[in-house]
Amino acid sequence: MTDDVVAVMKIGDTLLVALQGDLDDTTVIQIEEQLTREVARTGASGMLIDVSRLSVVDSFIARVLARIVAMVRLLGAQAAVVGIQPAVAITLVELGVQMGHLDTALNAEQGLALLERLRRNDTGTDRP
Repeated sequence: MTDDVVAVMKIGDTLLVALQGDLDDTTVIQIEEQLTREVARTGASGMLIDVSRLSVVDSFIARVLARIVAMVRLLGAQAAVVGIQPAVAITLVELGVQMGHLDTALNAEQGLALLERLRRNDTGTDRP
């Protein structure tokens, strides 16, 4: 029996996770633990967290997303949150949730390109 809460796909050296449905606080913490375990287990150099199927992102979920990104970075990988819906963005700004330190992209394709740029910057090989 597995205690995985979400499916994690590996594309090259990037992990992709799509969050969906109504997430309660306990589930969000389980996702945090699972994703950090997966980065360590796989040695991935990047993670995309797709939130496009979340209709609600409250301040707790937003804080946990920020923690996940920080933990992934501490494990030596880059992370980006993709697919934030306009209504969610408006709500987060209205709640005063600080997410400016997160790398974000409109969709997974742009997120993969962003991770590639971040990786190049990490290795000092950023070329046009």
